[in-house]
Amino acid sequence: MYTLSNRLRLFSIILMVVGLVGLVIGFADRPGSIEEVKEMMAAHDAHGGGHGEAVQAASHGESHAEDAHGGDAHYEHILHQLQNKPWASLYIAAFFFFMIALGVLAFYAIQFAAQAGWSPVLFRVMEAITAYLVPGGLILFVILALSGFHVNHLFVWADPEVVAHDKLIQGKSGWLNGTGFIIRAAIFMGGWLLYRHFAVKFSRKQDESPEGNVWYKKSFKIAAGFLVFFIYTESMMSWDWIMSFDPHWFSTLFGWYVFASLFVSGITTIALITIYLKSKGYLEFVNNSHIHDLAKFMFGISIFWTYLWFSQFMLIWYSNIPEEVTYFITRIEDYKLPFFGMLVMNFIFPLLVLMNSDFKRVNWFVVMAGIVILCGHYIDVYNMVMPATVGESWFIGISEISAVLLFLGLFLFVVFRALTKAPLLAKGNPYLEESKHFHY
Repeated sequence: MYTLSNRLRLFSIILMVVGLVGLVIGFADRPGSIEEVKEMMAAHDAHGGGHGEAVQAASHGESHAEDAHGGDAHYEHILHQLQNKPWASLYIAAFFFFMIALGVLAFYAIQFAAQAGWSPVLFRVMEAITAYLVPGGLILFVILALSGFHVNHLFVWADPEVVAHDKLIQGKSGWLNGTGFIIRAAIFMGGWLLYRHFAVKFSRKQDESPEGNVWYKKSFKIAAGFLVFFIYTESMMSWDWIMSFDPHWFSTLFGWYVFASLFVSGITTIALITIYLKSKGYLEFVNNSHIHDLAKFMFGISIFWTYLWFSQFMLIWYSNIPEEVTYFITRIEDYKLPFFGMLVMNFIFPLLVLMNSDFKRVNWFVVMAGIVILCGHYIDVYNMVMPATVGESWFIGISEISAVLLFLGLFLFVVFRALTKAPLLAKGNPYLEESKHFHY
């Protein structure tokens, strides 16, 4: 049995407290009026930095709007962007850690559906990571509900004033509306959590009756059914929760693209937690071949993600249709560093580090690659959300850092606490001996 150390418990609690305090400061520090925005911009012009840096790009990007329209239209636009910033930071972090757990849940189901023989020794790690789906999903659902009913300005299709003057969004209002948005989110999360509940229940039952495979067969059946449900709901989730930030734009590859990101992030997290537990003297039945296989998945899915990214980018860029290519032009012009940095972290770095088969067996190499991959996919989510919600007014500040700390602390606390709930070895699995002696 795993025992959660006081040091790790305290560390996760400190992360949550610091992150929560930082987020409160980030929300409190938002400008509340057009006058405050003007003061921030004036302060930037006068001092060349400080808090006014938040609106530096926006002040230049909107400099002609005032002349064209008169009044304070562009200041109001910047005001909404800066008011969105802590909300967007909160949303990105909440979605990122939730998608890690969701990716692990899909990987876990695939192991049962494929009757894989190498992975049963890792099942308890996967089950512990998916425990985050409950608190993480509840928090994300609340944020989605607040956004869908226009408590904030994250989704433009939720703003009646915007919809009233936008024919294209009006045409999509049968799908993009607050009520449908929340109902679909409840169905998605309900289905995912329901599978997780029964999968873990059957896994524990199999521990208690190792003589037969009754519970394993049930696990196999629900895993196969879940994967059918998952592939549909994951695509619709990506449309609702990510792509609808830009309601004028769409990509038929987007569901697969988000899947690749959550899948590789989940597998990477399995590898990192497994290596950590082995360093603490646990999981003695996990050998270098298991780590090697996880690293192969990290490498392979990183290449798959790159293929999807390039396929989406190349077709849109080459066709040069204004309503499509604007999506990438905005990110290349206003988010140059995170846009190209994400490509380096998610493709070039894993390619160079994990291509060599021997490196996949070196724990510190896998950890280094894993940390970079996770950071890269966080930036990928950042690139998908921020341009449509914060626009040119983005910068990495207290809201972004605090949101990551809050959800990282919650993730560590929930996952490692879940590890204490059951033995680290799924005893009754019929492929257990094969998994223990797995060698590649």
